[in-house]
Amino acid sequence: MKPIKIITFIAFLVSFASIICGLILEVDYKQKLIGFGVLGLFFVVFPLFSYYRWKDKDVKDYMLTKENLDKMRENQRDLRK
Repeated sequence: MKPIKIITFIAFLVSFASIICGLILEVDYKQKLIGFGVLGLFFVVFPLFSYYRWKDKDVKDYMLTKENLDKMRENQRDLRK
């Protein structure tokens, strides 16, 4: 398993556990637990996950350029035949 995948999974578990603890426990700082859990998800887990999934991909393959639109039209014509 790759280290970035492990780090992302651990950060997800910590953030999710923080949210759950904030919802279940009756402590004075339960709102802070929920808040830090949400911040961890959006500022740590999501960027790490996005980087891990996109690092070896070419962004131009997913952009709507004239060439890609032409390829899509050709594929549609082939499917109709």
